Amino acid sequence: MRPKTLSAIGGWHSFLFCIGMYVIALFFSIFVCSSIFYAINTKSSQGKNIYVEKSNGKQTLASVGH
Repeated sequence: MRPKTLSAIGGWHSFLFCIGMYVIALFFSIFVCSSIFYAINTKSSQGKNIYVEKSNGKQTLASVGH
């Protein structure tokens, strides 16, 4: 008779590793894509806040930050 000393989770080890790596890759991809999106989005919206102000006959460029 064969002894039954093997762990039942041993067969799931590679599957759980793949699931864990998928979750980690998904988390980092969401983080990287959202960082790129917000970096591009702030540059396009920043151009809307720039205006020209005249003071003492001189033109001055200024921006309104939030």
